[in-house]
Amino acid sequence: MSECTHNCSTCSQNCSSRKEPESLHEKPHELSKIKKVIGVVSGKGGVGKSLVTSLLAVSTQRKGFKTAILDADITGPSIPKAFGIKEKAQGTENGILPCRSKTGIEIMSVNLLLENDTDPVVWRGPVIAGAVKQFWTDVIWDDVDFMFVDMPPGTGDVPLTVFQSLPVDGIVIVASPQELVGMIVEKAVKMAGLMNIPVLAFAENMSYFLCPECNTKHKIFGESNIKEIAEEYNVDTVAEIPMNNKLAAAVDAGVIELFEGDWVEEISNKIIELL
Repeated sequence: MSECTHNCSTCSQNCSSRKEPESLHEKPHELSKIKKVIGVVSGKGGVGKSLVTSLLAVSTQRKGFKTAILDADITGPSIPKAFGIKEKAQGTENGILPCRSKTGIEIMSVNLLLENDTDPVVWRGPVIAGAVKQFWTDVIWDDVDFMFVDMPPGTGDVPLTVFQSLPVDGIVIVASPQELVGMIVEKAVKMAGLMNIPVLAFAENMSYFLCPECNTKHKIFGESNIKEIAEEYNVDTVAEIPMNNKLAAAVDAGVIELFEGDWVEEISNKIIELL
């Protein structure tokens, strides 16, 4: 029998000194109740991650579940504008209170703490990651069924912090049809694999344009390979979201909760199965 090496990661002995690896997950605020956490990620910017986050939160809320959005895109926050939230987050002696949308979706974003929405956040990576962590630990989230985390693009500090610090139950990867983006999608998939977090679905934004006169789908950016990537990585849910001027107008007007369309229904149903 081999002797104990006192290094539990390599030693096979089951002695009294053995310690299970400690979880890096941060505890949420003691008054928070959050059942499931869903990350919305992308390998690059400008593909519509915040739009997909908003659509999923609204769609799931419409099905009778309590949803929330943690806007982890600290340097490019856009969630408050999409929901038409102009007031600032308030605090009590117990913690920070998130703002609520018109239909009751709880939202926390750095823009809800800044004096002016256009004030830039000029922080280094560790400070930004710390702010995201505080949105989890210092904000009082009230009995949330599904929290959607709108992450900044890429595989850097903030996505790593979210994956390590929050109990993420799965992610939705957002992309657009270009071949370059397809390659970057695979980077996001592989990062999720390294962190042992399941990929629940792909959402391809700007997938096509539906002509209002002839009702024909036009692939403005060419044919995509998102379905092939999904098949390669055993992801069985893919949503195709069109280029739609009504969606853009709804975001600009702050009324995304009024959107009409079933593009993300399959993804929201997949997420609901997690409960």
